[in-house]
Formats: sequence, C-alpha cells, structure tokens
Amino acid sequence: MTSKFLFAAASGVVAIAMSTSAVAQTAPAAPAISHGAPITGVCIFSSQRAVGSSAVGKAVDARLKTIIAQVNAELTGERTTLDNEAKALDAKKATMDQGALEQQAAGLQVKANAWQRKGQLRQKEVEATEQKALSRVYQELDPAIKQVYQQRTCGILLDRESVLLANPAMDITDAVVVALDARIKTLTFDRERLDQPTAGAQALTPTRK
Repeated sequence: MTSKFLFAAASGVVAIAMSTSAVAQTAPAAPAISHGAPITGVCIFSSQRAVGSSAVGKAVDARLKTIIAQVNAELTGERTTLDNEAKALDAKKATMDQGALEQQAAGLQVKANAWQRKGQLRQKEVEATEQKALSRVYQELDPAIKQVYQQRTCGILLDRESVLLANPAMDITDAVVVALDARIKTLTFDRERLDQPTAGAQALTPTRK
C-alpha cells in the first residue's frame, strides 16, 4: 500500500465462485469402457450438466459474468481514487502539521472502511443474484425432468454425480436439456440490491423464444 494509514486489502476486488461458470480442468482421455446392458426402468440424470448445457443456464452464466464485471469496475474505480488520495497524503506528510496529517489520515481510513463494506455487500448481492436466478432455472427444470422420466418409463432416477459408472443409454440428461430448452431459453435480471427495501425488487423475467 502507498500509505500506512490505508487498510491492507487483497488485490482481487470480488472473487465469486460460480457453479454455472466453473472451468473444467483438462484431463487425459480415459480408456473406453464396456458396459453391460441397460437396466430396464433405471435412469440416471445430472442436474449440474443439464443446467450448464441448457440455453437458460448459459444465459444466466453470461449475465452473471456481466454483473460481476460491472461490480468490479465500480469497486476498482473507487479503489483507485483511494490509492491516489493515499499517495497525495504521503507526498505531503513531510510538510504537514502532525495534527492535520492525522486528521486527513483518519478521514481516509473512514473512506477505506466504507469501501471494504461496500465490497462485502456487493459480493453478497452477486451471490444472492446467482441463487435467485438458479432457483428460477430449477423451477423450470423439475417439470422437464418429470416429463422425460415418464417418456422413458423410468422406474427410478439416480443422481449421476452419485453413480460411479453406468451405461450411457440410461442417462436422460440430454433429453431433459431439450425439454428444458423448450420451456425457457433465457432470464432477464439485474443485481439484487440488499441495501434497499425488497418490496420493489425486480422479478426474474423468462424468455421462452
């Protein structure tokens, strides 16, 4: 930091792990596996893959990235202003009265503390935005799952993430994605505002075409 009076903060302004935008690590190709015959009535499904590969899941991911970029731009701009004020104070401290120096330093610290609180608030807002958007996606995903479950005459549906190996013929994920895309393709939403009354909060608007 340029001033001993300015708080120490991590260089990253907002670091939010997004379930819908995690980048998969490149892994070596696995050897081919021979599966037994599909078990009649047993189906498997990956909700994570369904959301990630669906049109609405990709739209939500893109919108969240835009919101995060906007938040980072806001906080970075304010951080730059604080850094410049700290540099200016450092440049004057040799000629300033000690009392005046401490007074300005205290004022700068107040601004820095407020910036930290805003950063924490913005992170919570982005997290709340993601949760709300994904909740809306899962509302549409549930009937799509049930639709394919009945079409494939499944007797039991297993979570793919809990199954080590299975015949791909029993996986209904791709079919569910098709059904989900037919129900909803995108969502229109803005960042949640946790510092304002929620009565006028904007509802998520689905677009089906």
